[in-house]
Amino acid sequence: MSAIKENPNISKFNFRAKGKWINGGYNQTVINDFDGACQTHIRNQPFVFDKDEPPVLLGKDQGANPVEYALAALNGCFTTSLIYHAAAQGIKIEEVESTLSGNLDIQGLLGMSDKVRNDYEKIKVIFKVKADAPEEKIKELVDIAQKRSPVFDIISHPTPVEVSLQR
Repeated sequence: MSAIKENPNISKFNFRAKGKWINGGYNQTVINDFDGACQTHIRNQPFVFDKDEPPVLLGKDQGANPVEYALAALNGCFTTSLIYHAAAQGIKIEEVESTLSGNLDIQGLLGMSDKVRNDYEKIKVIFKVKADAPEEKIKELVDIAQKRSPVFDIISHPTPVEVSLQR
């Protein structure tokens, strides 16, 4: 943290993803590099995310669908935030399990109603945490993780998204 205080640019990161449509609802996203701590970082091998829809949504179930990936991203970020903040406070975490669920009405997605949002109506997160700390301290950690999770912030507050078309 002292390095960031000396050079705030160290704290700036730019993450990238590159997508390609395959067929139907099936598409892939590749993540290979990012900028951070004043340099570009290239992964040892790219991460490939397959996305599709289940048959009931006209897909072939070749991967989780994008809204399921949103739940997975929230889960991963929330859990990582919890673990890091516990470690910073000297709390030993033995186990973390979480269950996430989200209710979505596809009328918005299908353009059937402008009154129905395209996203989750509500997301529910349930944590089970085993740690060498009293329950109040664990609740405090969950609150801190929620407050400090970038993905929680992205999902719970509007983030500007700039969309353009290249030909």
